[in-house]
Amino acid sequence: MQETPVCLRVGHLLPYYLSDSNRTDFTNPSTFILLGIPGLEAAHVWITIPFCAMYVTAILGNFTILFIVKREPSLHEPVFYFLCMLAVTDLLISTSTMPKMLSIFWFNSREISFSACLTQMYFVHALSAMESGILVYLAFDRYVAICHPLRHSAILTNSVVAKIGLALVLRCGILTLAYPFLARRWPYCRTNIIPHSYCRFIAVVNLACADIQIGSYYGLFYLFSVNGMDVFFITVSYTQILRAIFRLPTKDARIKTFGTCISHLCAILALYIPDFFSAFMQRFGHNVPLHFLVLIANVYLLVPPVLHPIIYGVRTKQIRGRLLQVFTHKET
Repeated sequence: MQETPVCLRVGHLLPYYLSDSNRTDFTNPSTFILLGIPGLEAAHVWITIPFCAMYVTAILGNFTILFIVKREPSLHEPVFYFLCMLAVTDLLISTSTMPKMLSIFWFNSREISFSACLTQMYFVHALSAMESGILVYLAFDRYVAICHPLRHSAILTNSVVAKIGLALVLRCGILTLAYPFLARRWPYCRTNIIPHSYCRFIAVVNLACADIQIGSYYGLFYLFSVNGMDVFFITVSYTQILRAIFRLPTKDARIKTFGTCISHLCAILALYIPDFFSAFMQRFGHNVPLHFLVLIANVYLLVPPVLHPIIYGVRTKQIRGRLLQVFTHKET
């Protein structure tokens, strides 16, 4: 879920790091300065240890999912195509932020060009929305598999999956364009220092010296049209799924059928719990230290790409079996 800048707390987000000497008069700077995690500069090197470990885990885990699905013909089914979409999205979203973040922590390379900052902003928000949308389609797959099992292959054909993927890319890509467009049109005449480790929309527009109310309104629209609709459709899908499960005649059948949804439910929790916690802290954590808010925002981007391949690798029988065969060098 993308945060919407309803409360643009400039004074809260720009503390003592921005001294009077930093408040120079300029318009649309050619570069921004990313502070990393303000207040924890002395611990940046130590912070990179878990961050780097999570990034490597995300890269290896998601590439493993893609490798297994590609090599195993029996996995060339709609649900695994959706998993591949999720893996690619997770790879892109972690790679769009972590290399620059690590360069800040390791080499104190804090400069980022204005255009690169807006590009990073676009991909962070668009890919986050993509993750959410893919989980909607995975919920739809579970709904069809449980409520209409005999029609599953007829409803979710390869062409339908391709159309769904294209629709998702267009939705996220087009709606997110407004973020860099709005950020580019505002003047920045106070400072070019961003108290964050990547270019998040709310962190960038807080630096603008103009009326940014339209950004707040569009943020609300984005929140409800993307994340709100995704949560709504997931809720509707699982309402229908639970109704179908409770109609099953035996307890064992109900437990077995519900067990097929566990992986997807865990993936939803892995995405939305850090997301909602980050959004909640940004809006209501007025007395929360800035470094904690930035850490939570970073964790929100790193946790889902790490957990998604682990969840599906452990919980999905076909992937788990193929993975064991790869490591034990057994022939299929």
